[in-house]
Amino acid sequence: MASIRASNVVPSSFPSSSSRCRREIMTVRATINMPKLRNGSSLSLPKLTTIGLVEELQLRNGYKNTTTTQFEKLSPSPKESDPMAIEKLYAIMEAVADRVEMHENIGEQRNNWNRLLLTSINSITLTASLMTGVAAMGAGGAPLVALKLSSTLLYLAATGMLLVMNKIQPSQLAEEQRNASRLLKQLFEEIRTAVSIGAPNSNDVKEVTAKVLALDRAYPLPLLGVMLEKFPKTVEPAVWWAPLQNRKAKGLGGRKNGNGWNGELEGEMREIVTVLNRKDKEDYLRLGKKALKLNKILAISGPLLTGLAALGSAFVGHGSWAVVLGVVAGALSTVVNAIEHGWQVGMVFEMYRSNAGFFELMQESIESNLKEREVERRENGELFEMKVALQLGRSLSELRDLPTSSAMKGEANHEFASKLF
Repeated sequence: MASIRASNVVPSSFPSSSSRCRREIMTVRATINMPKLRNGSSLSLPKLTTIGLVEELQLRNGYKNTTTTQFEKLSPSPKESDPMAIEKLYAIMEAVADRVEMHENIGEQRNNWNRLLLTSINSITLTASLMTGVAAMGAGGAPLVALKLSSTLLYLAATGMLLVMNKIQPSQLAEEQRNASRLLKQLFEEIRTAVSIGAPNSNDVKEVTAKVLALDRAYPLPLLGVMLEKFPKTVEPAVWWAPLQNRKAKGLGGRKNGNGWNGELEGEMREIVTVLNRKDKEDYLRLGKKALKLNKILAISGPLLTGLAALGSAFVGHGSWAVVLGVVAGALSTVVNAIEHGWQVGMVFEMYRSNAGFFELMQESIESNLKEREVERRENGELFEMKVALQLGRSLSELRDLPTSSAMKGEANHEFASKLF
């Protein structure tokens, strides 16, 4: 662009002579009114140091003067944060931090329940089994009655304790609290990031509050009334998030070029949803069903065996069948309890259900972005792709190769979307 060369005009340095002033002004006018130069000519604007003129240009055109002779457009003022929203978010952060501490403490307590109850019940069962065998070898009379009565009472106590333990599943309760603690810590960091680099408002406060309440419903603390079903009729993914369809996806600054979205990325995300639904989520639901079935069998077998052992110990002296039932059923009950609670089958079931919920959340998150027709309202495409890749334990190149390999192999594809679980 052609520019104009002229000597600097500094009103404060004008001489008192009016003739010299006129010559300076005429020189400037003649230079400005000269004919248009050919392409390639280089002209520059004079350095205007008159403060009044610069301020007037700023007010009229929205420009500001830099340290050089160039002018640049005034950048729009950043979005201001709502002080009340920030204060509310800090209050929510305090509540979330308190919940994290509560879940960690209760999770440790319930893990101790599982270990101590298993040790106590197996000790009681083995002691009752030994007493039954000794009573069978006794000569009769008062010692025999005392041993029979003691072993029967011990078996009955073990049966009652097992019924309660199998109902509440302490290992599964501990896994629930571990999941809740991890998710609440993640939410805490999310809030802190929003306060640090974002401009939170009342909508952000409502969204965060909904997330906290959803976690409270998904992982309750009390045991009575609101405890999660430990033996559900159908295995479904765990849900700990607020509905995504009612939430506006947040984009980043620089929404040019489709906010980071294009047809290739949308196709990639649709294929990832297909793989997640067909392979990852389905596989963990299948494993969850097997773990639940095994847990049901063990939960019924343990109290049943100790009950039969109590019956056998009560009839010691009335036949060999009573001794066999009292001793063998007690020993088998110890083995069943060790498998169920020592291997923490309930915890394994909860882990499978939670992993299925993780993939369900990923699927809903991708679909909620794809359903939004206005790309400006979506989360930034490049950032969203990076998040998906990290959550699946893949690099960006591996994530982009997944749709291609899945399309080539079709239903025979045994590759899972996730490489973490």
